[in-house]
Amino acid sequence: SEEQKVSVNDFIVRAVALALRQFPNLNASLQGDRLLRHGRVNIGVAVAVEGGLLTIVCREADRKPLVGGQVDFNRGAARARDGKVRPEDIEGSTVSICNLGMFDVENFIAIVNPPEAAILAVGSAREVPVVDAGVVKAGWRMKATVSVDHRLSDGAEAAKFMQALAVYLEEPLRLLV
Repeated sequence: SEEQKVSVNDFIVRAVALALRQFPNLNASLQGDRLLRHGRVNIGVAVAVEGGLLTIVCREADRKPLVGGQVDFNRGAARARDGKVRPEDIEGSTVSICNLGMFDVENFIAIVNPPEAAILAVGSAREVPVVDAGVVKAGWRMKATVSVDHRLSDGAEAAKFMQALAVYLEEPLRLLV
């Protein structure tokens, strides 16, 4: 069925959500001058709409299965594209993902959406030459960049988050657990 199809974005959302469990400072926001760590992992995903992008929330993304888990998000995205977005569709994200891969953008930098701690900018997956055990062959690579509010975290933690994210994306069976 339509709700059972899994997209590249679904893999990315799930991988980010699971990686965030290890980095509570990135799943946080500022309330005044206080750091507020969130118990729930609510991922904001930028969706192309007429006139720009709108961030739709995938709630408790770390607790939903990869297959069929994005039904509520998909409905919210459809409402956004139809100009019928609801407040609950766009409020409460803890971290955002902006994937411009479908526009054939190789890489870019996204700006953090306050009060969130971080945003992940994802470029297109490309088949490129890679070296594997000393042999050059074709392989798929995707570039991603994280921007972090340094009032909540720092570059070292962001680098460790990106390493954890890479493990999930390079070993996708981990996303099914």
